[in-house]
Amino acid sequence: MPAPRTVLLTGAAGGLGTLMRGLLPAYGYELRLFDATPIEGEPDAITADLADKEALREAVQGVDAIIHLAGISLESTFDKILRANIEGTYNLYEAARTEGVGRTVFASSNHAIGFTPRPQGDDPLIPVETPRRPDTFYGLSKCFGEDLAQLYWDLHGMETVSVRIGSCFLEPNSVRMLSVWLSPGDCARLFHAALTAEGVGHSVVYGSSANTRLWWDLTSARALGYEPQDDSEQFAEKLIAEQGELDPDNRDHAFLGGTFATNPPRWPY
Repeated sequence: MPAPRTVLLTGAAGGLGTLMRGLLPAYGYELRLFDATPIEGEPDAITADLADKEALREAVQGVDAIIHLAGISLESTFDKILRANIEGTYNLYEAARTEGVGRTVFASSNHAIGFTPRPQGDDPLIPVETPRRPDTFYGLSKCFGEDLAQLYWDLHGMETVSVRIGSCFLEPNSVRMLSVWLSPGDCARLFHAALTAEGVGHSVVYGSSANTRLWWDLTSARALGYEPQDDSEQFAEKLIAEQGELDPDNRDHAFLGGTFATNPPRWPY
């Protein structure tokens, strides 16, 4: 499909949103920014919460597609996850349905399958069809988002690509991240592919670069036209020297979700 011109970017003030604000316009997108936090230097950004249904209706009016990054990105109480990630995502989809927005890219997470044992040795790559095993309330909310996207496709014909993002930073900062790293450049490539691929219905894909130590199968992402260009291996020697190799007997290293499955980092608010 032709590249959509105007894209609503929720969570635009966050770490990933900030990276995408800098990279996606090169693909020809005009971004409409939405976040609960004001964005310095962006006077036209919409500052509102996902609970504000009127603000969401206004935000989606006239856009061609949505990239939904907003919400809590670490573990928190169920009540906070419920409001931000579950009810908030529902509110966004309802606004999109009402305004006729036909394509969404949903920021799911590898933590939707975080209790899946990580591959070791000659184990096969984890398929996208692997049963979901969330490692936190946060991961559980991403399972909900994927199911909501499927429901809105089946009921209303609204297309979504749910991207199970690994770790999108300028460079990996742990040995685990060597396997799940998504470079900012590859993230923009993947989002662009998800926005422009034909006939996606509801598709679930993994979001990572073409890492030498990759844990999961990128076939469904490549089917969208995604061609990752980066590999975390350039950072491996330094990180392994500092942290050592992953230990299969260490519970922090046993699962795909890493420490989210044992002692998850907490949302600070």
